[in-house]
Amino acid sequence: MSTQAYNDCVMLLALDIGNTNITAGVFEDARLIASWRLATDSQRQVDEYALQLRDLLPMKGVDIAQIDAAALCSVVPILTGVFHEAVCTLFGVEPLVVSAGTRTGVQVLYDSPRDVGADRIADAAAAFHLYGGPAIVVDLGTATVFDAITSDGAYLGGAIAPGIALAANSLIQRTSMLRQVELIAPESAIGRNTIHAMQSGLVLGYVGLVESMVARFKKELGDPNTKVIATGGLAPVIAAETSVFDSVDVDLTLVGLQYIHQLNLGHTLNRGESSKNGGKA
Repeated sequence: MSTQAYNDCVMLLALDIGNTNITAGVFEDARLIASWRLATDSQRQVDEYALQLRDLLPMKGVDIAQIDAAALCSVVPILTGVFHEAVCTLFGVEPLVVSAGTRTGVQVLYDSPRDVGADRIADAAAAFHLYGGPAIVVDLGTATVFDAITSDGAYLGGAIAPGIALAANSLIQRTSMLRQVELIAPESAIGRNTIHAMQSGLVLGYVGLVESMVARFKKELGDPNTKVIATGGLAPVIAAETSVFDSVDVDLTLVGLQYIHQLNLGHTLNRGESSKNGGKA
């Protein structure tokens, strides 16, 4: 694919392969035009995922033949190669796989940069590009992950805690009397029945965790005006119960992948606007 073709109109498939869900999105230039969430199944083969992608795209008006670029990040190593092959087979394009050697625009200050998940780097790249720094990304997914980005756009580090759903499942599996509950906030913190008590502990308890960790991160970053961005499938649930977030962006990782893809082709992202007249980075 030529640079001119990218400037004219690129259709990019972005894939974020997580432990619980696979999030897919299609960008027309810098605009996200469709997205899907799939259950992660490490036992599925290349052909199965290729067929699933083939069937999903037309459901939202995307022609398979329109896809001329792809980028992916993965925290499930066994599926990284599976999706790489599936994309090559289905679309005939070589996907950009975000890894330690990929140009992301983010300097990683972790003790061992290779230990940072590619999704966290994609989040950091998107957060700094869209919101500036310093910034804190709170990813409320399988794990609850806090990432700190400095004022000059470096990835400083973060914190990892069990995700809300993961905590709920562990609680249910390890107790005899507790059952699955909907992850929504109860009317009060003091639950008057078991369902409300569990919802209070899981939802409001995690609100407390998020608020406390964000306060600590802001103190260590040294800027009380640090931007705080929430992402992940459960971000809206927590955001409804706290004012700690400056923005909720459930597509942050996909946007990061799109930005990184353009960055590696020498372009910059201007989210929400067409880049048909895109300039050089």
